[in-house]
Amino acid sequence: MTTARTLTVPAPAPESAVEYFGAELGFEVDPDDLVRDLEAGRTDGYLVVETRAPEAFAQARIPGAINLPYRDMTAESTKDLDRDLVYVCYCESSQCNAATKGAFKLAQLGFKVKRLSGGITAWTAAGYPVEGAPTTGIRCAC
Repeated sequence: MTTARTLTVPAPAPESAVEYFGAELGFEVDPDDLVRDLEAGRTDGYLVVETRAPEAFAQARIPGAINLPYRDMTAESTKDLDRDLVYVCYCESSQCNAATKGAFKLAQLGFKVKRLSGGITAWTAAGYPVEGAPTTGIRCAC
């Protein structure tokens, strides 16, 4: 009998899965959880950060997000950010790594961070609202 490809590498013990998936959930938030919080006005404790270039932010952004391009993140450019907040970084999609780079830079600067799974592409694909004036498809622009 041959082993199913899905099980070629055995599943980890439940304890290991709890540790791994718990860590993953600590690093990411999905669009559905974020939109539900925003719609309910539950925004205490975090701030949504668009990490792409200003022109991408002008085109389409998650309501209430601030623009802080990862390329511009320095101790000086972040000095007025509240260190008690969690910064939820997003970019174009999972094929763009501006959110990862932004979260990495913010973490290096001592901020607590999460990343939005799938970026604004997943957000708009789910039909969630955007601010701005999207005239063409959303692009990386990081």
